[in-house]
Amino acid sequence: MRNFLQRLGKSLLIPIVALPIAGILYRLTAEDLLDVPLFQAAGVILTQMDALIAIGIAMGLAKTKDKGIPALTGFLAIIVLKEGLALMNPDLNMSVFGGVLAGLIAAFVYNRFKDTKLPNMFAFFSGEKFPITVIIFTMVLVAGLMSWLWPYAQMGIDAFSKTLMDLGAIGVFIFGFLNRFLLPFGLHHVLNTYVYFGLDEYTTASGEVVNGEITRFLSGDPMAGFFIGGFYITMLFGVPAIALAIARAARYKKQETKTLMSSGAATSVITGITEPVEFTFLFTSPLLYFVHSVYTGLAGATLYILHIRHGFSWGAGLIDYIVNLGLSDGGLLILPVGIVFFLLYYFTFYFVIKKRRVAVIGQIEDKLYEAAAGEEEKNLELTHNNYRYMAQKLVENLGGKQNILINDNCMTRLRLEVKDMNEVNQQKIKQMGVHGIVEVDKHNLQIIIGSQATIVKKEIDDILES
Repeated sequence: MRNFLQRLGKSLLIPIVALPIAGILYRLTAEDLLDVPLFQAAGVILTQMDALIAIGIAMGLAKTKDKGIPALTGFLAIIVLKEGLALMNPDLNMSVFGGVLAGLIAAFVYNRFKDTKLPNMFAFFSGEKFPITVIIFTMVLVAGLMSWLWPYAQMGIDAFSKTLMDLGAIGVFIFGFLNRFLLPFGLHHVLNTYVYFGLDEYTTASGEVVNGEITRFLSGDPMAGFFIGGFYITMLFGVPAIALAIARAARYKKQETKTLMSSGAATSVITGITEPVEFTFLFTSPLLYFVHSVYTGLAGATLYILHIRHGFSWGAGLIDYIVNLGLSDGGLLILPVGIVFFLLYYFTFYFVIKKRRVAVIGQIEDKLYEAAAGEEEKNLELTHNNYRYMAQKLVENLGGKQNILINDNCMTRLRLEVKDMNEVNQQKIKQMGVHGIVEVDKHNLQIIIGSQATIVKKEIDDILES
């Protein structure tokens, strides 16, 4: 189940790729900024998240390398479901849950029927094409069933939404805390999807109903942005403060630690991607990561109490902060609040690292690694153009091609399934410069690569297929 949820979380990342450019174009060309009506067409992506999610899940969970037919199956599933609901009850709105349901059913139908053989007279519809036929018939029935069941589910979801919002600062704190706390398990995307694209609703000036903190904020909802504004504190101030604390607390390899932390801090500020810094201490100090999760929740709650709201199209980086500042309430006040949290983060992490001798980079002597390292590994220096070599060494230290069952990735991690975990040489993998290793269970592990994970994954695929 945990492996399935991780794959589901990774699948939900697929449609998110479309959000940065869509959100930035939609915001920059709005009437109160550049006023370029044509580019407002990019905003349709924000209102079609249910379809994108259905396609993403179908692609992510389909057991095939060619994702074209699964993507089509997911698309057919969601459009039939939405049309069926509209015919039965126009007032029903399944929002992103409809996308998740359609995607899950599409993936199941594809995996179950992709190898179906039909009589010769129907051979054209056999194999991978058969799920296309099955999904249309299936979703008609699902739409009929959901038109009866969903009103009850919708009441429950609305109640949860209102409860979360009625909790005020506590509700914001809970969401912020879980957003970070679930990250190591790859499950935070499931929670994010609901809050970003399903929480509450807003009717635009044109009469269109939109859901979720991101979509509502970008559409001008004056009540949206309280649940996500706190991430600017984490990305722009918290993570850079962690990086500074690790660099300043370094006892060994100080220059190397400073370089790595500077790069991680810059990545967080510019793009909102925090994992390069977070994974340097997550596996060696769960206490620090718990503190990080608490501070993330506390940042959001603080902004809520101060009536400061801000939002983003994708991640809470500097670009989103500047571009969407005009839609915020008190957005500039995030800066002084952020400075306070910067100091809170910095002194907490610096004190804990120094006091508890947390085994992060800069706290461990080279000899602890060199004792078990071969000559080749000790001298290995990775650059941006030697991914092939890194892939070859990973395959070798994973037990060879015969030991690798599944090679997959998310934005920063390789997600692998192996036959025998005992064949995996984790020590040597760590010496290759990766950010960390997560052993999920006796057959599944994740290797933290960073933003180049996709490139390394493709190189490994080439090796496995050769």
